Amino acid sequence: MRIAVIMASLAVALLGAAALPKKVEIQLPPSSIAFKPGPNQNVAQANCLVCHNADYVYFQPRLTTAQWTAEVNKMRAVYKANIADDDVPKIVEYLMSQNGKT
Repeated sequence: MRIAVIMASLAVALLGAAALPKKVEIQLPPSSIAFKPGPNQNVAQANCLVCHNADYVYFQPRLTTAQWTAEVNKMRAVYKANIADDDVPKIVEYLMSQNGKT
């Protein structure tokens, strides 16, 4: 009886391990555009380029400060971007310097 329990436990463990998802790696396409110099460029690079390339910023329409703030907060809330609260205004300042509408 004891051996049957051990064998059943082993079978469940092996079947459970086989059902685990395989690791998937994603390679982003190369960017044709780099972030241009501007205020807080290093903060924007450290936070934004983790998920997408610079093309994403420059192909957007010009946005206001409120709109860029909403975009950065959307990245945090919807896409779970790990952006510190203190970095949000710095990133927005950089985005406004590159593609802002006043």
